[in-house]
Amino acid sequence: MNKLKIGISGNIGSFSEEAAKYYCQRNSIKNFDLSYLISADKTLSSLEKEKIDKAIFPIENSNGGIVEEAIYAISRYLFEIENIFEIDIQHCLLVQRGVKAADIKTIASHPQALKQCKMYLKKEWKNLKLQEYSDTASAAKDLCNGVLSSDTAVIAPKICKKLYKLDIIGEGIQDLKFNFTTFVVAKK
Repeated sequence: MNKLKIGISGNIGSFSEEAAKYYCQRNSIKNFDLSYLISADKTLSSLEKEKIDKAIFPIENSNGGIVEEAIYAISRYLFEIENIFEIDIQHCLLVQRGVKAADIKTIASHPQALKQCKMYLKKEWKNLKLQEYSDTASAAKDLCNGVLSSDTAVIAPKICKKLYKLDIIGEGIQDLKFNFTTFVVAKK
């Protein structure tokens, strides 16, 4: 039996990866490969070109609202919605190992994550520069690899601490305790 090819709009350690694994577990799918396509546009483009069998991407968050990048991508492609589901999103603030809070000058993350943590950022980090990034896990990966400077913190899933050898200096930093994102499973 061929492996099911699932494209996701995130990197290794992203909430999209978590959503894809949740979807597979819930549907007893054990034989699958994930393609980390970072954006909804690349994910839907790959679905249209039949490079993947299913596309999984976020469309809305209970706190941050619609995922604009996904809505624009949806308007460019034809597909069938197989499933819609939610997962709980818990954000962490991560830094390179040994970096202190006082050293941070910039916080980088996906625009949706920045929206979901807006009040926390205003209260705790009001004088810092915010930098939008393509994906939460990509920001963590780039911080680990030195693409982002050591005076940068990233908002990303907790798993990124282990995957990218980072330290957590803030956990559960989203503004609302209940913070759910709705994901779409698309097929041709």
